[in-house]
Amino acid sequence: MSEAVAATIIRETPLPPGNHGTVAPMAVVTDPVDLSVVIPMRNEEDNVVPLYEEIREVLEATDLTWECILVDDGSTDKTVQRAIEAFSGDPRLIFVTLRKNSGQTAGLAAGFERASGRLIATMDGDLQNDPHDIPAMIAKLDEGYDLISGWRKNRQDKLLSRKLPSRIANRLISKFTWTPIQDFGCAMKVYKREALEDVSLYGEMHRFLPALCVWKGARIAEMAVNHRARIHGTSNYGLVRTIKVLLDLVTVKFLNDYLGKPLYFFAKVAFATILAATAMFVIAGLQRFNVLWFGNDPPPTLTGNPLMHLGLILIGITVQIVLFGVISELLVRIYHESQGKRPFRVREIIRMGDRSHASDHA
Repeated sequence: MSEAVAATIIRETPLPPGNHGTVAPMAVVTDPVDLSVVIPMRNEEDNVVPLYEEIREVLEATDLTWECILVDDGSTDKTVQRAIEAFSGDPRLIFVTLRKNSGQTAGLAAGFERASGRLIATMDGDLQNDPHDIPAMIAKLDEGYDLISGWRKNRQDKLLSRKLPSRIANRLISKFTWTPIQDFGCAMKVYKREALEDVSLYGEMHRFLPALCVWKGARIAEMAVNHRARIHGTSNYGLVRTIKVLLDLVTVKFLNDYLGKPLYFFAKVAFATILAATAMFVIAGLQRFNVLWFGNDPPPTLTGNPLMHLGLILIGITVQIVLFGVISELLVRIYHESQGKRPFRVREIIRMGDRSHASDHA
């Protein structure tokens, strides 16, 4: 890095042994601010400079003290370099660079970990979200809510590849999580800091953040926000993401409903399989005594009736598949939470100017 760039780079050092929770906090010495804006981004070299310029213009017109945390999720272009060159003297800009592409959930978790604001706003780094919505969302938050979620009412995306799958996923998520919002995929959100406390993020859970907060007791509202067409770069989302959303929905639903009482889930599965197997056993018994047998040959013996074997196989296979899936999800949760494992690795923290000093633990 050139010496002309007035930025401080804080490199990571390992935490001492021990349990540090789902996401181990950094020991960052910095003054609290009113608002932290957290933006995960990857390969947005043409968007990062105009994005921060617009954020700065909007927030400087308010009375808020603020910081902007850009989380570089393993970019392979010049996203970080262009931001440093353009804003090297601005102490409100913080860059968190991850060692590799870890996904939007990990990017948000890394940003939340370092945010010092009493309010935390999130948005995408592709210029499709409008920073001018932030003050209005904060005003809405002051009406007694803990979380304001954006709704891309006039979404500027392709219908078949983006909007239609998103609508299907949103309806499913809203129905199964009992969270009354229409657009879970909108990155434009503003949280009170306490709404995010004790909320665990890993996998692809960022889509379910509103539901996770509501389950923790947060009061939520949704408001329409401006959505703009993408000008630079390409989207990282597609139809495959819809399948991932559905799989994550199963995980979230299970963790919310059955994490504290998994025996209830096992009992439901066991009841269904036993009921089906019992029906097959009864039919096989009735056939054995020629009650339900209409063939010309003698009815088969119980041990020779395929229904008996099918019932036994159904019990074994169904229970094993379901239990293996559930146990796997529980093991992932234990892996992240009990051992303090994080779904990302930080390469460096870049603080513009000389506002504070910090030590990074990863």
